[in-house]
Amino acid sequence: MSSCDAPGLLPLEQAQVLLNDSLRIQANTETIELTQTLDRVLAVNIYSPHNIPNYDNSAMDGYALNVDLSDTSQPLTVVGKSFAGKAYDGKVGVGECVRIMTGAKVPSDCNCVAMQENTQANGGKISLTQAVKTGENIRLTGNDVKKNSLVLVKGKRLDPLDIGMLASLGIANVSVFKKIRVAIFSTGDEIIPLGEPLKDGFIYDSNRHLIRTCLQRMNLDVKDYGVIEDNPRLIEETFIDASNCCDAIISSGGVSVGEADYTRDILHKLGDITFYKLAMKPGKPFAFGSIGKAHFFGLPGNPVSAAVTFHQLALPALSRMAGELNAEPLIIKMPTATALRKRPGRADFQRGHFFKAADGTLCVEAIRSQSSGALSSMVTANCYIVLEQARGAVAVGELVDVVPFDRYFS
Repeated sequence: MSSCDAPGLLPLEQAQVLLNDSLRIQANTETIELTQTLDRVLAVNIYSPHNIPNYDNSAMDGYALNVDLSDTSQPLTVVGKSFAGKAYDGKVGVGECVRIMTGAKVPSDCNCVAMQENTQANGGKISLTQAVKTGENIRLTGNDVKKNSLVLVKGKRLDPLDIGMLASLGIANVSVFKKIRVAIFSTGDEIIPLGEPLKDGFIYDSNRHLIRTCLQRMNLDVKDYGVIEDNPRLIEETFIDASNCCDAIISSGGVSVGEADYTRDILHKLGDITFYKLAMKPGKPFAFGSIGKAHFFGLPGNPVSAAVTFHQLALPALSRMAGELNAEPLIIKMPTATALRKRPGRADFQRGHFFKAADGTLCVEAIRSQSSGALSSMVTANCYIVLEQARGAVAVGELVDVVPFDRYFS
């Protein structure tokens, strides 16, 4: 048997290489307020301008003392208090201690903090009920982040934890890559607007809404052309307009071989097709190319095929175009709890659900319907079961590659 189950199908790995080698990466940057940086892509490496913390501070509520100078078997005299933002600046001598709160600066004369729970107070003195060691319960200067150390790398898509980290460094403005702009539209006379009664022979436009939502979660600029009827002139006009104002164009439908599927022909006329038809299931009729300076991603019309090809091909490409350093997907080997039907010839992204079995091990099962038109299979699933191109049917208990859905599909 040949490498594909039909002539002209490009193996997925080769398609990914061709796609990545063709991308134009955003180089333009802008500086924005930290509060506006969620899901923006960092344009520079971030080095810490300070030690964090920038002073030795207490990890506990308790009492600061110098265990090397004082006899801790005897009561200690409390000579002051140290609070976060209001440090004790006096001396701490032999047989003395300072009441201290979590986060407060440790007096320079002290080398440990006794937990409040391990002390007994009696008037102006305390007794230790448990021994304390040098350095105990003290967070040292630079213990979290050292000055001039690398904190975040160029190409990182900023999440809430990153923003919190930048705030802890006192960074108010951040250099990020400018947003790329992505045009989207669906084609098909059978598509009707949401809210209208569903008539026989018609469908609602689920693909465009799914794609637009993912693009919004990526914090990209989206130009939504809506639904374009199966009219070559209108489709061509949309392509021309989008290619003049956008970095990428995503269409859904129109890349198959039907009489009314015009997208592929218009793309041939206006631009270049890098590849068309993949050894991938679902998603064989996927097209990638360019019109002018805009990259084009032609998704299939079937909703699952559109979702999977967008997720596996278009989305990573757009992330790279936006300047992001793409992380490798998490792949977990698991035994399958269900037999999996497959013929060699195409890489198969079956929708699955992984779970913890009674013995505590992780297993995966296929969603009942694997139809490329059943979007409910994506909603029910929490992962892909990725079966290699050359692999055939899979028996119960065999190990398979499981890719949990990421933040865009979960």
